[in-house]
Amino acid sequence: MTQPLPAPDFTYRGGELFAEAVPLARIAADVGTPFYCYSETALRRNYRDFASALTNLPASICFALKANSNQAVIRTFAQEGAGADVVSEGELRRALAAGVPPERIVFSGVGKTAEEMAFALDTGIAQINIESEPELRLLSAVASSRGATARVAVRVNPDVDAATHHKISTGRKQDKFGIDIARLGAVFAEAATLPGIEATGVAVHIGSQLLNLEPYHAAFERVAEAVRELRAAGFTVTSLDLGGGVGITYRDEAPPALDDYAAIVAETVGTLGCELVFEPGRALVGNAGLLASTVLFVKQGGERPIVVVDAAMNDLKRPAMYGAYHAIVTGREPASAETAEADVVGPICETGDTFATARPLPPVASGDLVVFGSAGAYGAVMSSSYNTRRLVPEVMVSGDRFAVVRKRPTFEDMIGMDSIPDWFDAEPDRIARGAA
Repeated sequence: MTQPLPAPDFTYRGGELFAEAVPLARIAADVGTPFYCYSETALRRNYRDFASALTNLPASICFALKANSNQAVIRTFAQEGAGADVVSEGELRRALAAGVPPERIVFSGVGKTAEEMAFALDTGIAQINIESEPELRLLSAVASSRGATARVAVRVNPDVDAATHHKISTGRKQDKFGIDIARLGAVFAEAATLPGIEATGVAVHIGSQLLNLEPYHAAFERVAEAVRELRAAGFTVTSLDLGGGVGITYRDEAPPALDDYAAIVAETVGTLGCELVFEPGRALVGNAGLLASTVLFVKQGGERPIVVVDAAMNDLKRPAMYGAYHAIVTGREPASAETAEADVVGPICETGDTFATARPLPPVASGDLVVFGSAGAYGAVMSSSYNTRRLVPEVMVSGDRFAVVRKRPTFEDMIGMDSIPDWFDAEPDRIARGAA
C-alpha cells in the first residue's frame, strides 16, 4: 500500500487509488468525472487533532465555511462539537441548515449588509466581528431598530506580514481587513456610547496557509498588549477571536505542529483570562479532499506533451488564481518510476486554464483517471459554471461507503435560471425591422 497524496486516507491498494476503502474508479464509473471526493475519516481526524492541541486552553473551534461549505462537511464538524465562522448570510444559513447551533456561530467579513446583520441578530448568533467604524454604527442602528443587543468583537489589523501569498494575507497595514490596532481604544470608546452594542471581544486574523509561527507570535503579542491597554482604560474584554490560517502540505511544505501553535497562543494571550475562538478552515479540510478527472487527450506541444483533462479552472480555481501547486497522481499506480515532463490543462478557452507546467508525470493516455490532491479547501466552494460547464458533484466517503453530497446539475437546471424578456415575443415585427 503506497500513500501518493499528503493524507493517509488516499492510498494505492492492489495498484488502484482508493479513498478510504472505496476505489476512486468505482466512484468515477457511478457519478462520472470530474468530481470532488472527501474522506469523512480525514475530516474527523483533522478536527480532533486541532481540538486536542487546544485541550489546555479555554477554546472554541468555529470551522471557517469559506474553505468548504458543503452540508455534509459542515455536519461532520458540527457532530464533533464545532461551531462555524461565516462571512455571509448564505453561509450562516448553511451552518444553521447543517445543524450548527446559533450560539456557536461567529459572523466575520468586511462588508456585511444591514439585511445580513438583521438576520444574524434575529438568529441569535454568538458574535459579530466588526471591521470598521461605519460598520459598527450601522450595526448599532440595525440592533436598536429591532430592540436587540449585538455581541461584538472588534477585528484589529496588527500590521503583521503573514509571509504567505499576497492575495491571502490579511493583516498588513493597507489590507482591507480590520481596524488599525492603534485605534482600538477609540473604537471601544465609541461602542460604549452606541445603543444595541455590547463590545467585549477583540478579533484578529492575519492570513491563510501560514507555515511559520513567528507572524502569529507577533500578532498575538500585539493583541495581548492592546487588551491590557483596553482594560487599563476601564473596558471589559472577555473574549479573543484568534482566527485561523494554519497551513497544510500541498507539495513538500512542513506545516507547523499544532502543539507548537497552541504553545504560542498560551504564551502570548493565555494569561489574559479570555475565552478563545479559533477559526480553522484549510487545516481541517484541505488534505481531506481531492478532485478526480479523466484524461481527454494527450497532444504534442511545442516543447513537451500537453495533457488535456476534463476538469478545468472553473472546477479548481487555485492554480489559475494563485499559481497554486496541487499534486497530480494517476488512478492506477505507476508500474515504474519513469516520468516525463508535461503540461496539464483543462478544456476552457483560457490560457490560464492550466493546472501544471512541466510537471513530471508517469505515462498517461486518453481515458486514464488522474487526481488532484489537497483539494478539499477552496476547491468546490470557489467553482463556477464558466463556459456553461456544470458544477461538478461532491462525494463523501466513509469506510467502504460513498454518497453524492452535491449532485451535478443538469443543463436544463442551468439554462432554466435565465429568462427572456416578454417583449421579445410581443414585438417580433419591430425586432425584425431593427435587424433589417
